[in-house]
Amino acid sequence: MIDFILSNPLLIAGVLAAGFAAGFAGGLFGIGGGIITVPALYAVFTTIGIGEAQSLKTAIGTSLGVIIVTSIRALMTHHRAGHVDGEILRAWAPWIALGAAGGGLVAKWAPVELLTIVFAGGALYIAWKRLVGGKKKPNTSGQLLSKRVKIPIGVGTGFFSSMMGLGGGAVGVMVMTMSGRAIHQAIATAAGFGVAVAGPGVVGFILAGRGAAALPPGSVGYFNLPAFAAMALMAGIAAPLGALMAHRVRGELLSKLFGTYVLIAAIGLVLDVFVS
Repeated sequence: MIDFILSNPLLIAGVLAAGFAAGFAGGLFGIGGGIITVPALYAVFTTIGIGEAQSLKTAIGTSLGVIIVTSIRALMTHHRAGHVDGEILRAWAPWIALGAAGGGLVAKWAPVELLTIVFAGGALYIAWKRLVGGKKKPNTSGQLLSKRVKIPIGVGTGFFSSMMGLGGGAVGVMVMTMSGRAIHQAIATAAGFGVAVAGPGVVGFILAGRGAAALPPGSVGYFNLPAFAAMALMAGIAAPLGALMAHRVRGELLSKLFGTYVLIAAIGLVLDVFVS
């Protein structure tokens, strides 16, 4: 790995830049930044000759580790600004964590094409809801604390977010805004979902990758330590900056930016896996 770093400075610079961008986007949109880190890491691993399936699964597992750092840093900044709904965060977190653990373990048997379809399908739907929008719905956010909402949506959010290497915020922001919450509060609260997803998700990917052959150098299961260290450092610096920016952008524009960001990332990963 050291030889690779010394001989590929531009690629390493790309990893650092992606980590910074992911941290900033995670703070700005409350989604952990996985939509940036997964495609970036996948591109790096395939460039050094790792197979597509092992590259994507390791990219997802490593991305989840970066999300822990991004989420904690962003959540602290949002909390100081008074935008975080701690009641929703506490009610959803255990169910998100349960789903995330299952998603990490299932990833062992999931083909690369399935993971890509799940990632892109969810991302495209979220982008469509943000960009197209619709009629404003009445505030039903009180239902978010009921068992019939928080358990299935929490488990589902954790499961699919873990499999895609996301922080859970993409789904969380969509559900909360559809229930009538302001975009700023939804983003701030969803930033905390990343820890609930990423912690058990990382463990699941490490266990799922035990004994796997031809992994990127420095990997423990489907988790790459050097890539995590580089990206987490930059993400930790950038996440509070993104969170501060979110507080200054008006809600409608922030919603449109969120949708555009998700759309571009989804299209990029689909082209990388199915076209290249």
